[in-house]
Amino acid sequence: MSGVMLSSGIALWFLLGSLVSWQARRRSGSGLSDYFLANRAVGGFVSALTYSATTYSAFMMVGLVGLTYRTGVAALGFEFTYLIFTVLLLVLFAPRYWAAGRAFDLVSPTELLSFRYGSRKVGFAAACLCLVMLIPYASVQLMGVGYLLETLSGGAIPFVAGSGAAALIAVTFCLAGMRSVAWTDSLQALVMFVASLLLTAFVVIRFFPDGFVLAVSENPDLLKVNWSLPMYLGLTLPWAFFAVTNPQVVQRLYTPENPRSLRNMILGFSGFGLIYTLICGLLGFSVAIINPGLENADRAMPVLLSQVPVALGLVVTVSIMAAAVSTLNSVVLTLSSMFGRDVARPLSPGMSEEGELHVGRLMIPVVAVACFLFAQFRFDLIVVLSAMASGGLLMQLPAVLGAFFWRRGTAWGALSSLVIGGAVVAGLSLAGLKPMGQWPALWGLAISSVTFVVVSLFTSPPENCSRFFYGMKGEMEGHF
Repeated sequence: MSGVMLSSGIALWFLLGSLVSWQARRRSGSGLSDYFLANRAVGGFVSALTYSATTYSAFMMVGLVGLTYRTGVAALGFEFTYLIFTVLLLVLFAPRYWAAGRAFDLVSPTELLSFRYGSRKVGFAAACLCLVMLIPYASVQLMGVGYLLETLSGGAIPFVAGSGAAALIAVTFCLAGMRSVAWTDSLQALVMFVASLLLTAFVVIRFFPDGFVLAVSENPDLLKVNWSLPMYLGLTLPWAFFAVTNPQVVQRLYTPENPRSLRNMILGFSGFGLIYTLICGLLGFSVAIINPGLENADRAMPVLLSQVPVALGLVVTVSIMAAAVSTLNSVVLTLSSMFGRDVARPLSPGMSEEGELHVGRLMIPVVAVACFLFAQFRFDLIVVLSAMASGGLLMQLPAVLGAFFWRRGTAWGALSSLVIGGAVVAGLSLAGLKPMGQWPALWGLAISSVTFVVVSLFTSPPENCSRFFYGMKGEMEGHF
């Protein structure tokens, strides 16, 4: 596929997205809630699509396809574990986040921790943890785009140009606020879904005329569960709790306009996730059968796209870039809101809402540039890098569970669990250590949980604790 054709397709998609973003900005008002939460007035259909697009990124059509290519059916088990946990967690936590957000006018996910534990230090620590851990995760989106465009164009669009274009588009959509991100996400989710269905249909018909099931059965190695238990736990555990530990998806629980929209969001995401996961798994199997022996599994999808009609390859390529951008712009926008609300404001207590909004907007290009620079290191295997970043975010889990379900949890317990758990994961990951064969995320979660419980038992719960539970319960009783 020529670089000119790829560039033209991306430019057309960017223009269409920019038009949607511009329309969204025209309907936006002023103020933090409007800018970062679309004024808490997003309908169910858009909520479902933006949640799906934010969750499912380039790692699905590039990373998961590559992981399935390399490890077979075990990769699908990993992804379905994530999906099942996410749906269950949404049913349990989404009404609580939605109610707490309205009852206390919360803007950022980590602000909930500050309010519940009666200490800005808790939100500050959680925000810093997210800022550090989400940069690698967000950079993975740019790596996926960079690999894809470089391979498909035969080098005419180099890695740095492809990843740079994706970062620039994400910033453009972000600067108009959450309504713009939600609307462009919806457009991108539809493009992702339709394009993946078209590619799957073509691959099955073109390459497996005797039946896909028969072809897979003739390659039994793809059906072997070849992951060790430590590898499965190390990769799956962070993803299993993604719905309550990754701030860009947690913040979306504040935005549906009513409980019905929230329920539609969960139902819509569940259907989208099931079909999209099956498609990516099927494509991973297909490339493994059609093109065995690739040294870099992350190039499985680009190689497949080089074997399909140019028009189809172009549509799918744009859809993968859309998936990457939809996740990246959500991460960037959420981190920007957290920096303003949970980092800048505690450091400058007299800061006005207008000042906080200004700081948040300034952070959007700063975070995007940091992601772009990190992506240029081109670390190995996209899914593994994503899981490692999520492992750090997992250290919020004890504090989040305690916030909603354990009144005895204290600010010092939450703060110490975040700091010590984050340090354990970062230290083990940087040193490349897996004590007793277990991955850093498992050790970090165990130590973080014990720390949270022990420190909480030796310190006093915040006076604000009852207000949080009564306020949330009161909001839920009127709607759920």
